[in-house]
Amino acid sequence: MPVNRFRLSTYLSTAAALAFGLGLSWGGAACAQTAPSEAALPAAAASAVAHPALWPQARWPWRQDAAMEARIDALIKRMTLEEKVGQILQADLSTVTPDDVHRYHLGSVLNGGNAGPGGNDYAPAPEWIKLADAFYDASVDKRDGGVAIPVMWGTDAVHGHSNIVGATLFPHNSALGATHDPALLQRIAAVTATEVRVTGIDWTFAPTITVPQDTRWGRAFEGYSEDPALVASYARPFIEGLQGKPNSGPLLAGPHVIATAKHFLADGGTFEGRDQGDAVVDEATLIKVHAQPYVSAIDAGVLSIMASFSSWHGVKMTGNKSLLTDVLKKRMGFAGLVVSDWNAHGQVAGCSNASCPQAVNAGIDMLMAPDSWKALYHSLIAQVQDGTVPMARLDEAVGAVLRVKMRAGLFSAGRPSSRPYAGQFDLLGSAPHRAVARQAVQESLVLLKNEGGLLPLSPKARILVAGDGANDIARQSGGWTLSWQGTGLDPKLFPGATTLWQGIDTAVRAAGGQATLSPDGSFAGQKPDAAIVVFGETPYAEFQGDLRSLQLKPDLRAPLETMRKLKAAGVPVVALMLTGRPLYANPFLNLADAFVVAWLPGSEGEGVADVLLRGSDGSVAHDFTGRLPFRWPMTAVPGGATLYPLGHGLSLKAKAPRWVPLPEQSGVDDSAGSTTEYFQKGVPTPGWSLEIQNAGTGGGTRITSVPATVADSGVAITASDYQVQEGARTFAFSGSKGTAALALTTHAPADLSRETNGEMMLVTTIRVDAAPTAPVTLAMDSAGKATSLSLGKLDMLPRGTWTTLGIPLQCLRTAGARMDAVDAPLILSTGGAMTISLARVKLGMDAQVRLPCATH
Repeated sequence: MPVNRFRLSTYLSTAAALAFGLGLSWGGAACAQTAPSEAALPAAAASAVAHPALWPQARWPWRQDAAMEARIDALIKRMTLEEKVGQILQADLSTVTPDDVHRYHLGSVLNGGNAGPGGNDYAPAPEWIKLADAFYDASVDKRDGGVAIPVMWGTDAVHGHSNIVGATLFPHNSALGATHDPALLQRIAAVTATEVRVTGIDWTFAPTITVPQDTRWGRAFEGYSEDPALVASYARPFIEGLQGKPNSGPLLAGPHVIATAKHFLADGGTFEGRDQGDAVVDEATLIKVHAQPYVSAIDAGVLSIMASFSSWHGVKMTGNKSLLTDVLKKRMGFAGLVVSDWNAHGQVAGCSNASCPQAVNAGIDMLMAPDSWKALYHSLIAQVQDGTVPMARLDEAVGAVLRVKMRAGLFSAGRPSSRPYAGQFDLLGSAPHRAVARQAVQESLVLLKNEGGLLPLSPKARILVAGDGANDIARQSGGWTLSWQGTGLDPKLFPGATTLWQGIDTAVRAAGGQATLSPDGSFAGQKPDAAIVVFGETPYAEFQGDLRSLQLKPDLRAPLETMRKLKAAGVPVVALMLTGRPLYANPFLNLADAFVVAWLPGSEGEGVADVLLRGSDGSVAHDFTGRLPFRWPMTAVPGGATLYPLGHGLSLKAKAPRWVPLPEQSGVDDSAGSTTEYFQKGVPTPGWSLEIQNAGTGGGTRITSVPATVADSGVAITASDYQVQEGARTFAFSGSKGTAALALTTHAPADLSRETNGEMMLVTTIRVDAAPTAPVTLAMDSAGKATSLSLGKLDMLPRGTWTTLGIPLQCLRTAGARMDAVDAPLILSTGGAMTISLARVKLGMDAQVRLPCATH
């Protein structure tokens, strides 16, 4: 679903952008518009009101159908106000039932990143079809009268049908951008559409055609490239792979689904890469950089476009009529439906999740209201009745929804289980589909270094495979995989998938070589002929993926030491980087003999082995053809110098240039405080402090070393082990000095508003060593005020066992915390005795024990 950011200097100055844009083609034969001249720009460049005459025009390909329009008009005339309002609302599975769909006439349902049938987002495919049938049956039930319009089901099939256990998982979009192969993209989309249809679903929120300009953005991996021309070249073939060609009959009669181009507009252009942030760019940049892919999408006949969470000069896109209506619909000619993002309407000025006539009036045709749909249903009825939302505008939105449903063929398709491809579970992750994904992996790999022609390796050699990412299918698949963030996933949830290690091992054994998996790089006996060290990012999606600088987080840099040990032992090293985006990697590049960017390859790890290794006959079976879709940074400084330009990548056919050692100064200070990690391996992360506080004195003692005793609080702190030696701290509260607390504090308050809206939790890795003798309170200090929740005597936690406890941020907000100014995310206090150990405190989505808000 959402998000973005932007670096003003990334592209060009306004004048340079305009000069570069003159003569720029917008969608080939469909349109030959050019970017506006500087003189044509309005004087108030900071205005959030677009000027449609400056924008390109696309060619909407769907033919006007008089019979369809007459049918839509007749339906609208028969519909009650309640039926109309229901049609423009979309509810999440976790908050809606089939009975709700019938009672409130809902036009659509969706499964969010952490939702599935019966509350199980890992539910087997047959359960998805069963629920699809239930929703459909409820929507067409005419027992109570009414028009009974079939419901649509939307899903985020963003790198394959990635919510479904056993589906084919393709490389994420940043990897696909490296392939420079639009025809391959069309095949990927076609496979995805077929697998979506297997589960009875008819609508996907893809493709993402953002143009990321700052890879600090946690959703940069959802973008194909920073180059708008490359993104535009992908938009049309991908949409046609999902939907088929326009005017070729109902989508659902073939192996197709409704596509969604997202997120309109400039979600890849927000300031400093801030998720759901503000695109502080002039209108010429908005047109030249961010709008170009939408011309291609409209030319392809994409039936839905999702409005962005982000803003343009402070005005939320979801409420910007000049962009949604005047530009997108009138000037660019889009005649599908515009859907909002996950409760994005609540961020529009003057709106709340429960009420937002502004979004409908701005041009939103369907409100994605996952948990707010019922309140919106009632408020919109009242707002149409009092004229706040004109009936004509409501009818227009309903017409857009009905038109898409008719072009999809929903009115004649029947129950989801009866449609073509439904229930053909052998198609999920089938061999032909996995072959397409494997090809995508092969074509996406980018070679940045190959000293001495180390690659490709002989599969008959002794190869050591090391690094913490070598045998982890979830890690190589990234976010938006079975769950929103792609974290906490058991390998058993990936039947048929192949890790990088498994792919290498299979190929080496088949050729008669020897492969050994050793995550820490250790080996006994004969020295390996070569080592492949897999390192890089761990899974994330929006919020969790945002970075302050262009580098790996400190806890992900440990494989560098593994590489050093191997090099010291005389073992040639291939560095294989798992990442959704280019990041500063100079120390890894310098140490490695060969360096390969594997991006986030998905379920087919064999595709990596295909390129790293020679064929069993010694031939080069697959050359490195991937080329960078983003510039690669020289430092971790945002907007800093470029190490490798857009389009760079080595080939085995050409001799690699002589390696010149790179400077290893990242240019940034790691002490900058994190807004998502507060306490790790028993110590505060940079920018945060651990304090012991006494309620009676109001004072606090900062803890910088252990063992330590804070006499006026009666708390003793010692080191304890968790995963590593002294990877935790144990706090023994004596209860002898009244109420005492441990707290994590900062001098630079953190803004956790987005994370709270994103349903994230404060997650503590905790062990109760001695049960509390008095109640325990968890508090958050924000804007000088402490907001408290009762944890009782920690009865929800086992004794003597490490557990992750999650406290939803929304609980704290509901209790009164100011989430935009958090000074202390965690304050644990008690007036009695207890002994607890802490290893980690962070923001996250997964916890073994979750504190329900309803208990407070």
